[in-house]
Amino acid sequence: MQSENKSLFNKAVKKMPVIGILRDIPLGQEKECVKTSVAQGLTLIEVTMNTKNAIEILKALKEAAKETELVVGAGTVRTLEELNLALDAGAGFIVSPTTIPEIIEKGNSLGIPMIPGALTPTEIEIAYRAGATCVKVFPVDALGGPSYIKSLRGPFRDIPLLACGGVHTENAKTYLDASANLLAFGGSIFKPSLMNAGEWDEIGKNLKEFLIATGCA
Repeated sequence: MQSENKSLFNKAVKKMPVIGILRDIPLGQEKECVKTSVAQGLTLIEVTMNTKNAIEILKALKEAAKETELVVGAGTVRTLEELNLALDAGAGFIVSPTTIPEIIEKGNSLGIPMIPGALTPTEIEIAYRAGATCVKVFPVDALGGPSYIKSLRGPFRDIPLLACGGVHTENAKTYLDASANLLAFGGSIFKPSLMNAGEWDEIGKNLKEFLIATGCA
């Protein structure tokens, strides 16, 4: 299982280096979410742990995605308790807004891809040395967006970087051109208002435009 989690994650990243963030998706919309995501070619989604009914939603997403190549993870994981709940629910990867060594250590011991958040060069180095699979540069837009990723590539050519925070259709390709390994988007596509209204056709249209804009679709 340890190697399987990393293998599935790596395969998903290679196919489409984009993670969709589901924050405040309502319980009961999981099948439509998976159907829409898969139809547009998305291979990685995360439900944030501060979403109401996050564990039930994570389990339902996993069930809906079991016959697809969509890998479902947990985001906004800030405590060991949240990590344990997410892993028990079957999360295929873990994303955090900050770097918490004990969370990374436990995830690594179980063979789970770990993506902690960091912002400054020092934080990024610490996160990577702690065992990060990839470091989430967040909030990347606060320090210049694509130009900041490009600057980081000077010293950090060996560290996989995920750009998160202010990534949208108009700038997605610019982040990849600046050598970001992964992108993450949330409310710009998976808008809570649209998800609550069940407007998955509209979400799918916006998602398609985003993925085409990256040049990866």
